[in-house]
This record gives sequence, C-alpha cells and structure tokens, in this order.
Amino acid sequence: MFDFDFAGRHRSIAILLAAFALACGEGSEPAAPPGGAPAAKAPAPAAAPAPAAAQDAAAVTAEAQEIFATRCFTCHGTNGAGDGPASAGLTPPPRNFQDPAWQASVTDEHIRQIIQYGGAAVGKSAAMPGNPDLMSKPEVVDALRALVRGLAKASGS
Repeated sequence: MFDFDFAGRHRSIAILLAAFALACGEGSEPAAPPGGAPAAKAPAPAAAPAPAAAQDAAAVTAEAQEIFATRCFTCHGTNGAGDGPASAGLTPPPRNFQDPAWQASVTDEHIRQIIQYGGAAVGKSAAMPGNPDLMSKPEVVDALRALVRGLAKASGS
C-alpha cells in the first residue's frame, strides 16, 4: 500500500521545529562569527516618549478651559452660576458652582466622578452627561475639578 519513511519524516519535523524556534527568537544570543570573537550586541532601543501625565501643566489647564467653554458652559454658564443657555428648561436646574455651601459639601473625588461618569453615577440628575473620553486623561479631569473649585473664589466667596 503506502510506504512511509518514518525516520525521514521525524527528521523533517525536527528541522521544521528548529527553523520555527529560530524564527521566534529561541536562542536569542547571536552566533559567534568565524574566528571565535564574540558577536557585537545590538544597540539599546531608543527611549520611549514621555507619558501623557507629564504634559505641560499650562497645556492641561488650557485643555480643561476649552472643555469647560465648549461642553460645561451650555448648562453651567461661562462663570459656573448654572445660568448657561440650555439651563432654562432643565429640572433640576444645573449646579451653581459659585455656591459656597455646595462647594463645602462636596469632595474633590465627588467632582471627579461627576465629570467622568455624569450625574446619575453619584445619585444626581442624569441630565448631567459623563465625559468618557476623559477617563484616560486624569490630569485634565483634575484641572477641570480645580476650575470648578476656582469658580467659588471668583464669586468672592
């Protein structure tokens, strides 16, 4: 019927496995060149760029101000008094960030949670949307939190 060469087949499999191991990085030490001298090592890879958290503080603050001016002001108003152009029809009305009683009643973490996840995440109005695009930007969330905190000071409170 069929004539199998088992020894030859095993040799072929061993050669294929060795070639695969070399292609996958097995034996990562380079072979010594003829003459017995050790092979030169590859240069170290270039340093990775600085992480996003190391962004310039002024750029982060500017990004937070831009977000407030384009997203938050619509309901909270330019100065955070809860009197933005879309606030008239909202029940409950948007938060007045200038209110010293509110400022004293909330933690920084509470403000961060509302910024990222929206009002419903902290038992408040679902009309306050979250900002999931800021989840990977904790420095911008902190700058927005500082901006909200700064609005009370701006009102003279």
